[in-house]
Amino acid sequence: MSEVRFDERVAVITGAGGGLGKTYALELAQRGAKVVVNDLGGAQDGSGGGSAMADATVKEITEAGGEAVANYSSVATPEGGQAIVQTALDHYGRVDIVINNAGILRDKSFLNLEPENLDIVLDVHLKGAFFVTQPAFQFMKQAGYGRILHTTSAAGLFGNFGQTNYSAAKMGLVGLSNTLALEGAKYNIKSNVVAPLALTRLTEDLLGPLAERLDPNFITPLSVFLVSEQNEYSHEVFSVGGGRYARVFVGTNPGWLSKDIPSVEEVAANVDTIRDLDEYFIPGSANDEIHAVAKALKS
Repeated sequence: MSEVRFDERVAVITGAGGGLGKTYALELAQRGAKVVVNDLGGAQDGSGGGSAMADATVKEITEAGGEAVANYSSVATPEGGQAIVQTALDHYGRVDIVINNAGILRDKSFLNLEPENLDIVLDVHLKGAFFVTQPAFQFMKQAGYGRILHTTSAAGLFGNFGQTNYSAAKMGLVGLSNTLALEGAKYNIKSNVVAPLALTRLTEDLLGPLAERLDPNFITPLSVFLVSEQNEYSHEVFSVGGGRYARVFVGTNPGWLSKDIPSVEEVAANVDTIRDLDEYFIPGSANDEIHAVAKALKS
């Protein structure tokens, strides 16, 4: 493959003042992209704010000869999302890439989780991705090109103790991306998801001795490829960390078919067949799952 370049492309990256977002911004800028560096500049729980983090990333890019501009808006409101995308349009006239990377943590066990700590995590992770992507998607649709990358987590895909709010938000991003991939397909808009395992501000207290092996720069190459013109994949989820790159997917097996409404006991007797994973397929949409049911009924 030839060198992956982003000349004349404009990338919006949320949470780009540090951690993974910063590595994305630096790599994309080094490869020719113009970058909107968004960061609220708050603490890992979302409190506070400031311009220093975004400004530092912009300074590093411009001192290396790249082009970047800072934005300090919160992703958690429609107005903030619009302002972030508008920064790209005002400075560079277009938006080709959106990387939804901004995030916070408000970890508590389920029974101790207050509604406000559910709301703010959903607002930043899930609604934030929606609010930033929607105005960008409008431009991408008109331009006939776009690349969108969302950030999920193993906690969202598989669950993690004490993170019901975070897990729910992160799995929601998978659903968001899947539908964007379908709605964007005929406009050459690709939407994918990465589940990073890396040492960042949000994870430094969680990873223990594994942390030294989880340089965030391991995440960057896959993420940058997925937002490149060379990438033709969409509607997919990738797990990456410590040099391991893997696909994650939601699939379904052939299952067990009952011609009549079964009893509870009949279902219990066939639960091993219902759960069997010797065969499976990966639906590309809800319609594919409906077709699978129709095929089973026909056979």
